[in-house]
Amino acid sequence: MSEIAVGDVLPELRVRITRADLVRYAGAALDFNPIHWNEAFAKGVGLPDVIAHGMLTMALAGRVVTAWGVGALVDYQARFTRPVVVPNDDTGALVELSGKVGAILEDGTIRVDLSAKFDGRAVLGKAIAIVRP
Repeated sequence: MSEIAVGDVLPELRVRITRADLVRYAGAALDFNPIHWNEAFAKGVGLPDVIAHGMLTMALAGRVVTAWGVGALVDYQARFTRPVVVPNDDTGALVELSGKVGAILEDGTIRVDLSAKFDGRAVLGKAIAIVRP
């Protein structure tokens, strides 16, 4: 493996989230909040439609780091800034995920600054992963 440097860009990941994905995630996470599957309920509480689980979106962004294969993901944090709206079709919602080396820390770990976008807008803020090579 070549030397890792600040500014290195990780391979991008593009993922489509469908309503079927939301059902599978709800079962795995035991998160059956109706905003993730019931269109009438979601709209009734002011959302534009059914939305993806925030933790699903965060997990997808984490895949950018784990797929990079440089080491172990030892810390990860993010803020949810806006929802991923998932239409009721077979196409789903496209989430674009990327990462860049933000720093090499004194202990040798690597800070990766992550980005997750839906419709060209950030859905995660201050998404930072720490990798131990």
